[in-house]
Amino acid sequence: MGKRQVIEGEGLLRHRNPIPTAVRVGQFVFSSAISGEDPATGATAADPAEQVAQAFRNLRAILDAAGATPADVAKLTVYLRDLAHREHVNRHWLELFPDPHDRPVRHTLKADLQGPTLVQLEFIAIV
Repeated sequence: MGKRQVIEGEGLLRHRNPIPTAVRVGQFVFSSAISGEDPATGATAADPAEQVAQAFRNLRAILDAAGATPADVAKLTVYLRDLAHREHVNRHWLELFPDPHDRPVRHTLKADLQGPTLVQLEFIAIV
């Protein structure tokens, strides 16, 4: 078996390109882009608040599949089509990381996202 363990499973996002949603290398877990697409239906809500909520649900599902928890996340990068949607990100950020003295670092960037995608997340976790 190679060093990389591909994280995959029922209920996780699947990319249209030939890349995994996440990989685990030793104690590190790296995600690729996590969108607000519903993995069960393939639908992406038009509402920015719902897209962000779904993206955070997808993030949690990937962490679970990798044997990680939100406490293991060291860095979260957020890509937004419109930075005005940061308020939705902050709401879910505070739910996922309620302790101001125990949060990962975060970087939020404006991005030219494809199709109906308004938000994408990427994380690095140490398990």
